[in-house]
Amino acid sequence: MSNEPDDELIMHDLDFDHGHMTPEQQQAIADVIWAADNVELKTVGVDIGSSTSHLMFSRVHLQRLTTALSSRFVVVGREVLWRSPILLTPYKLDDNTIDVAKLSAFIDGAYKEAGLTRDDVDSGAVILTGEALKRNNAEAITHLFAGETGKFVTASAGHHLECAMAANGSGAVALSRREKACILNIDIGGGTTKLGLVEKGQLLQTTAFEVGGRLIAFDGEGRMVRIEGPAIKHAAQAGITLNKGEKLSDDEKTKICDVMADVLVAHVMQTDATGHAKDMLVTEPLPKEPVPAGITFSGGVSEFIYGRETSDYGDLGKFLADAIVRRLKAKKIPYKIYDPGAGIRATVIGASQFSVQVSGNTISITNHEALPVRNVPVLSPKISLTTEEISAKDVTAAILQAFKRFDFMEGEIAIALSLRWEGDPLHARIKAVADGIVAALPKTAAGAQPLVLMLDGDVGKTLGVVLKRECDVKADIISVDGVSLKEFDYVDIGEMIRPTNVVPLVIKSLLFSSPGVLKK
Repeated sequence: MSNEPDDELIMHDLDFDHGHMTPEQQQAIADVIWAADNVELKTVGVDIGSSTSHLMFSRVHLQRLTTALSSRFVVVGREVLWRSPILLTPYKLDDNTIDVAKLSAFIDGAYKEAGLTRDDVDSGAVILTGEALKRNNAEAITHLFAGETGKFVTASAGHHLECAMAANGSGAVALSRREKACILNIDIGGGTTKLGLVEKGQLLQTTAFEVGGRLIAFDGEGRMVRIEGPAIKHAAQAGITLNKGEKLSDDEKTKICDVMADVLVAHVMQTDATGHAKDMLVTEPLPKEPVPAGITFSGGVSEFIYGRETSDYGDLGKFLADAIVRRLKAKKIPYKIYDPGAGIRATVIGASQFSVQVSGNTISITNHEALPVRNVPVLSPKISLTTEEISAKDVTAAILQAFKRFDFMEGEIAIALSLRWEGDPLHARIKAVADGIVAALPKTAAGAQPLVLMLDGDVGKTLGVVLKRECDVKADIISVDGVSLKEFDYVDIGEMIRPTNVVPLVIKSLLFSSPGVLKK
């Protein structure tokens, strides 16, 4: 028989006829197998804050866990495709609101410079902080991404959530996990400084206070054009009066920043802050324990601290960094310093997105008209449901703490609670969880929002029934099991598909960069 390949198969002499696939056929099958378990997405992370705004395009590789029988995907690779320049967030002179027209032009220009269109991007995340959170600003900014509804997640980050994002985005959480150590991330932005205390990869506590590099902004002639309220208080401590239109000498800038740096030291060192340092708090202070083994810096001012930036941006950033560096050298903050490299870009790089199908046999949906719901943020209360006896009070406390971590007000928006269930589905255990949920979410339970529950154990339907029949919950209940979600996830729940009684879920997860860590 000829050694030349046939059009379809390669045949050769054996005891029986058999065939070999061509390389093209083998590759086609391999591609199908790969596509079933792998997803590649283009995503964008947009960060709009009081002082600066920027965005980043990334390619994300998601892979199905273990086998094709699993519907869960994890991120196994991420590649930054393009980073925008840092934009000083533009403001209108007449009413001091964010100039959305200029912001829109910046975003459109970024897509063009990156060689991408809106249709090229599969998913994304828009993070609003500081001034961008104010109602007029937030509504106008949201309109910029109206065409991406369903693909994009918009996260309004209050002080605690901003602390958490900075700790993750800076690489401090990853560093703490890798070093099995307690790390304190110090994120110094334009208006506030955010502290995130992390131990072995778990964010324990967050704190914010009014110390920032852009509390005063200057024009090209050095005149003060924006003076924030906290700057007036810091200046008063330094014996300086601030007046818009006037100039400050370098000595006066240094004195004001020395006051701010002392406030920062007091809170980083977990002291019982008093006087001016206490007055600058916008959250509760850090606890005295645990004490960090090392610190990381992020935010705009960190670029000066690490020596990556020397330019004057018409604010106090460089002077504040110099004041902090002097205190580091004097060992007023004696901890080891790490540089994860994220700096001012310590934020989300985008959002991963994938779909799963959940069996209708294991869910409880009391009102099918309540579906679909979209972009529901996920909270994961830190509570163990493994013990034989479950405490309803502990469930309530864990849920309330989760709301506090993310600055959510109960009953204002729909929230998905992700609970990890282990052990027997005994009525007493399920009832305790139900009682704890109702006590923590009285407005939601009364019908202000749908009650959305995501469980990884097989009790979703039973828990929903107990909540409705025995706890008299008035809200629409959407209780789904067999799903394992985490904080910084957002979930879309589609309409029930008949006759299979399947509910489609789309999970969108905020993604953070994974920078390398340099020790100093």
